[in-house]
Order: sequence, then C-alpha cells, then structure tokens
Amino acid sequence: MPFELKATTHIFTKTQDGGVQQVVTKKAGDEHQIHLIREHLALIADHFSKGNFAEPANIHGANMPGLAELRQAKAGELTVSYQDMPNGGQIQFSAHDPLLVQALHKWFDAQISDHGADAMRGHKHANMMHMQ
Repeated sequence: MPFELKATTHIFTKTQDGGVQQVVTKKAGDEHQIHLIREHLALIADHFSKGNFAEPANIHGANMPGLAELRQAKAGELTVSYQDMPNGGQIQFSAHDPLLVQALHKWFDAQISDHGADAMRGHKHANMMHMQ
C-alpha cells in the first residue's frame, strides 16, 4: 500500500448485497495520506471492476478467504465503484449472487484480521453518513 498503514483506519461494512471498504486518515486534514489513499483505492476499484484481484493476493496472500470466489465472478456479477470521502476514500462492492456476497463478507473478515488494530468493522448507519 502506498499510504502509511499506521496513519489510517480501514473500515469494512458488510451490506445485504456486498459491502463498503473505507480507508480514512487517523489525523484529520492529513492531505498527503488522503491523496495516497484516494489514488490507491481508485486504482484498486478499477482493477477489481475488471476482475483483477492481484493486489490483495500480494498483500494478504493468494489463499485469503473469499478471494478465489471473487476471482471467479463473471463480467457484470460484481459491481465495484470508488468514491472520495472527506478524509480518504471508499470502495462499494455489490453482487446479486448470494455466494459472491458471502465471499465478499469472508474477504472483509480476513482483511480485518490481517490489518489488526488499524482496521474495524463498520455498521450501516456510519456508512450511510459517509455517503451523503
């Protein structure tokens, strides 16, 4: 990751049709980290939307829970979009196939475990506030 992990918080919010991954700075107004977060997440969202999940495999390992199923998604089965946030950015994931939703949820859980103290579970209310 190009941004400093210890300077950021990763928030993973599971939704009924997928989830939202947010990365925000721990220090409000840290423009350098905000720029790096946004640049990285926009690139990742672009890759994911094309079925390229190489980056999380490089960071978390090729056997990361849920990753194999996400790689198998056919074009149009998984929708991935990026959005700026005031202190970072977010990627919205959605799918209609319950198996892909379950894979996303497993993948979120694995990332929370891997990132330790720099990651947390989100909840729907917090996510909706960021999207307004």
